[in-house]
Amino acid sequence: MYNAVLFDLDGVILDTEPEYTRFWSELEMPFRPDLPDFAHLIKGQTLSQILEKYYDDENIKLQLIKKVNELETNMHFEYIPGFVDFITHLKGLNLHTAIVTSSNLEKMTNVYKQHPELVTDFDEILTSEDFQRSKPYPDCYLTAAERLGVSVNECVVFEDSLNGLTAANNAHMKVCGLATTLPADKIKPFSDAIFDDFIGLSFDQVCKLLKN
Repeated sequence: MYNAVLFDLDGVILDTEPEYTRFWSELEMPFRPDLPDFAHLIKGQTLSQILEKYYDDENIKLQLIKKVNELETNMHFEYIPGFVDFITHLKGLNLHTAIVTSSNLEKMTNVYKQHPELVTDFDEILTSEDFQRSKPYPDCYLTAAERLGVSVNECVVFEDSLNGLTAANNAHMKVCGLATTLPADKIKPFSDAIFDDFIGLSFDQVCKLLKN
């Protein structure tokens, strides 16, 4: 029934969301708009989208781009617990796999330096350059399904942010929420199944939960 598994990157494959949350939360004005919980509000969106939507001053945009690039150049990209075993398990089942991230190619260059295996672990890797509208729009996941040659009904998505979960739902795909960035009760309304991480997880277990 399910032939493709699609993964967000930050907070799903890589345990980077605490660093991003800290980064955006600690920015001092005029860098951060006066919005409640801004660090979580923007999760799942591309940097270009964030800058366009929340910032008007071009100098501030340039400073933010510089700060984000510095953050990502020095970031440690640790895997979410159990992910390596889970992706190996999926490959053994000959399932289609893809990374669907709002990160740009420049950030991914830093990721590949630490994890070159990602290039061969996945059939497709989609970045912000591959779609015009970012999450919560479904474009990224619909594009991934098209590239993999599967229908939306064959796809299972792993996401952690509200924008990402909404995008997967808007694409009419089955959605597994990871409670790595937000607590389980926050993501439950947007998820068909919820997991803390990938430790000991099999695809058969995932499919059984999705049928309930």
